[in-house]
Amino acid sequence: MKVTAQLYGQFLVSSQVNYTGTYLADHLDGLTHDNVGYFLKTSHFTPRQLWQQVRPQVVFSPRGYVLFDDTVLDKHHSRHIELVRRQYSGNAHGVIAGIGLVNCVYVNPETDQFWLIDYRLFAPETDGKTKLDHVAEMLAQLAPRGVAYRTVLMDSWYATTALFKWLLAEGKTFYCPLKSNRLVDDSGGRQPYQPVALLTWSAAEVERGKVLKVKGMPKDCKLKLFRVLVSTHRTDYLVTNEAEPRDTAAAEQESSVRWTIEQFHRELKQLTGVQACQCRLARSQRNHIALAVRAWTRLKQAAYQAQKTVYQLKQAFLDEYMRHELIKPTLLFA
Repeated sequence: MKVTAQLYGQFLVSSQVNYTGTYLADHLDGLTHDNVGYFLKTSHFTPRQLWQQVRPQVVFSPRGYVLFDDTVLDKHHSRHIELVRRQYSGNAHGVIAGIGLVNCVYVNPETDQFWLIDYRLFAPETDGKTKLDHVAEMLAQLAPRGVAYRTVLMDSWYATTALFKWLLAEGKTFYCPLKSNRLVDDSGGRQPYQPVALLTWSAAEVERGKVLKVKGMPKDCKLKLFRVLVSTHRTDYLVTNEAEPRDTAAAEQESSVRWTIEQFHRELKQLTGVQACQCRLARSQRNHIALAVRAWTRLKQAAYQAQKTVYQLKQAFLDEYMRHELIKPTLLFA
């Protein structure tokens, strides 16, 4: 039996707990673990193919959001898998061994639906590119692909002056958290730059935000900063080039769409076995990740059509199997 992208993708969608090549081979006559390994190391699946798959599904909106963020595929048990490097994982709240995945998600606020439209593997030892380089590449692809969007949302890691300038030149809106040590000036040039955390806030500014200049931005470029009290022990600072938000609550609500990408990360890891591949070769890992991403895309589209969550849809596969098996005659409990 020959392994195909369709067969492997169907396996990732259908399996509930085990996503290894050995497990796949155990359930099909004429298929061996070596067949699966050979398929993964000799195939060549790319992010461009994901776009070709998802493009007919995406419903664009002039008010659309483009979200950028990265996640780490946990490989902390790995010792010899290529592409694995030690890096910070927000999920683990520390540095772990894993494969970095930088993602671009499109959100339609009118339908409340989202799609993964691009991704990159973070492998600086292989291609010399930073996460910011990958984001810049994906941003540059949006216009040629006809992606209609208004606002870009991202983590503080991507809050660079170069990216801000690019978005301003393209006429796009952005909302982005700023790190507390970012240098800004709210005095109109009368005082030196100071870290965001050292700014003084009046009651009105806490409610409505304050206009300031971020160091490195053009002289006439004024951005609006909001102080968001997350808890008694944590304060976030949210910056935007949009003057429209009248108060902090409105800006916070606009920025909250960014958490949609965390939903994608959670679904991808829990439902497709994207972290489970044990192959050592970089090409095998790239192909497994690509097919896991495509499997999530298929699952998500089917969930939208069925008006269910992806978790309900995948559980339904097991429920159907159980209903089928329970009506079969058996001698186990005769």
